Amino acid sequence: MATMADMPDSVLLEIFAYLPVRDRIRISRVCHHWKRLVDDRWLWRHVDLTLYTMRPKVMWHLLRRYMASRLHSLRMGGYLFSGSQAPQLSPALLRALGDKCPNLKRLCLHVADLSAVPITSLPHTLQTLELHSCEISMAWLLREQDPRVLPQLECLVLDRVPAFRDEHLQGLPRFRALRSLVLGGTYRVTETGLDASLQELTYLQRLEVLGCTLPADGTLRAISRHLRGVRKLRLTVGGLSPAGLAHLEGMPALESLCLQGPLITPDMPTPAQIISSCLTMPKLRALELQGLGWEGQEAERVLCQGLPHCVVIVRPCPKESMDWWM
Repeated sequence: MATMADMPDSVLLEIFAYLPVRDRIRISRVCHHWKRLVDDRWLWRHVDLTLYTMRPKVMWHLLRRYMASRLHSLRMGGYLFSGSQAPQLSPALLRALGDKCPNLKRLCLHVADLSAVPITSLPHTLQTLELHSCEISMAWLLREQDPRVLPQLECLVLDRVPAFRDEHLQGLPRFRALRSLVLGGTYRVTETGLDASLQELTYLQRLEVLGCTLPADGTLRAISRHLRGVRKLRLTVGGLSPAGLAHLEGMPALESLCLQGPLITPDMPTPAQIISSCLTMPKLRALELQGLGWEGQEAERVLCQGLPHCVVIVRPCPKESMDWWM
């Protein structure tokens, strides 16, 4: 019967990759062979630290000993709700990430107080920045910021960032490499601010507007005016009407459309009206409807038959995790 000792290194590395960081370090003490595998660059390309309340000393050790130039993506928690004695993310630590991790492309920060952290502290190599339940200062993302900040940023996710508002949104055009924008629960953004910002973000290829206070009709109107080249679109359907959906008709580059519940209202477009609008989109290949209560119903069959060239997915909304780090 085969044992762990009989497995090739490539298989062991795949197994070790599923272990939390703390357990990876512990198994390095099993034997010299495993210690060598734990030191393998491949194992430290993607690191998730959100499960730990980590002292700064430990974080600095990980940075110097294991991650450094190996690191490609990092998820960190800031412990915003853990009390004043909990360790917080510091400008010095974020600057060190940039200095010691030249291959870092993706940074996800969860429940972090960044109000005292200047955006200039972030690693300039980032291509993806995700902020989940974070506090940011009013100076973040404003148009007046140094245009050399985050020159390679392609994807920005702002999920439940309460300070984010129109002024921040209107500063995003300075990120000339930006192609993907996700706004989740950014309740301070207004319809007027979104329309004004999209005028200068015409190069976006993916846009998600979820759980905001923006009416769907107004959002689609702004998208149809300014984002004719958008390829992927996902939005909450609150306030969506047939007239609002008609704004998307003829969108030349749209390949994927996701409409997400709450449950349908009397003004919600019917399956026949959705089909009619989708048939005018020449490149549409995927339609997803979440949380509309149509799964397993006649509406699902009508949509699948009416859009034979599309992959049609009708399903409930995924359950929102109660874990703060997700």
